[in-house]
Amino acid sequence: MSVVEKISSNELISLENQYGAHNYHPLPVVLNRGEGVFVWDVEGKKYYDFLSAYSAVNQGHCHPKIINALVNQAQTLTLTSRAFYNDKLGNYEQFITQLFGFDKVLPMNTGAEAVETAIKICRKWAYEKKGIPEHEAIIVVCENNFHGRTTTIISFSNDENARKNFGPYTAGFVKIAYDDVTAFKTILESSKNIAGILVEPIQGEAGVYVPANDYLMQIKELCNQHNVLFIADEIQTGIARTGSLLAVCGDCNCEAQCERQDTYATPDILILGKAVSGGVYPVSAVLANDAIMNVIKPGQHGSTFGGNPLAAAVATAALEVVADEKLAQNARRLGKLFRAKLNDYIQSSSIVSLVRGKGLLNAIVINDSEESSTAWDICMKLAENGLLAKPTHGNIIRFAPPLVMTEEQLLECVSIIIQTLKEFEK
Repeated sequence: MSVVEKISSNELISLENQYGAHNYHPLPVVLNRGEGVFVWDVEGKKYYDFLSAYSAVNQGHCHPKIINALVNQAQTLTLTSRAFYNDKLGNYEQFITQLFGFDKVLPMNTGAEAVETAIKICRKWAYEKKGIPEHEAIIVVCENNFHGRTTTIISFSNDENARKNFGPYTAGFVKIAYDDVTAFKTILESSKNIAGILVEPIQGEAGVYVPANDYLMQIKELCNQHNVLFIADEIQTGIARTGSLLAVCGDCNCEAQCERQDTYATPDILILGKAVSGGVYPVSAVLANDAIMNVIKPGQHGSTFGGNPLAAAVATAALEVVADEKLAQNARRLGKLFRAKLNDYIQSSSIVSLVRGKGLLNAIVINDSEESSTAWDICMKLAENGLLAKPTHGNIIRFAPPLVMTEEQLLECVSIIIQTLKEFEK
């Protein structure tokens, strides 16, 4: 095939359907270029990206500073494994630990790997530091969680589509209701073998469920009282997405990207991924203080690619962009504007019953059943109108644009969304 020969979207979709595993159900849009808040398909149509690769592209598509870091490092040294030191990792480790206020970081690649890493650290700490008998540690998780799709993680998932016929499942987890402090307190009082609680500050995949303002602080206080680790999965909510550097910062109104306010529920273990690299390269991180992280000894956990110099260079640049361009502040301001505009519309809408979220992580609830195709049909029409979004849980549409979006662009997107919704009003 000639390098100048163009392949149509339909042909490219057919290739994926024929040769790729059918483990995703994407919208029928084939993208081949991105810049800032925009993406283009192979036919040249331009779209607003309102998903940001599930919040991996917070800094915008192909941010010049991040791409330059990638290119420069790729021309120098990409991978050594951890059999040797490299000249990028130490500086990156110092930068990210100081940025988030922890003693140490364990670098990995993907979000699911980072969650698995946090689980291993928590269990090892429980046996060696807390004194829980080996193999008896319990980690509390929340119903309707989403932490990935590895065998261990689906063992405590409510998503039967992700679970069915993948057993036997991994033991050692107990589920409680999300945003229910009493349920957590009851579990803590009923067992001395609770090692930690793994929680999303906002449940993104479940439909952008935002808990009560004091939920995380109360969870943290209970953890302190019972010598239990608070593990925060900020893979999707972190890196300025919700209007502060971390969602556990609460309603942060500081001018800096993040200061430790009274509402800051300090995690014992912090899990990051996605936008740590601005969507340019797979990078994840697990952060903790020495008293926890030092239970990991040489040979007990690792990854060939984890902590490679390319990842370190890219992640450092990506995190610098967040601070330099004040993306947390922008997300906070534009998120309030987005919800205000959508709430105005909802007052007279029959198709949308609710808008919720924080910062630029938001969702609308479609007034139809989870089994209906309405949310999918709306997303198809949004794509026709130049905006890409995706349903979650059947009747919920998540909106998460890159944080580099301007107010003018946001208002144009709000107009597209409202005009599209009007086509579905009963």
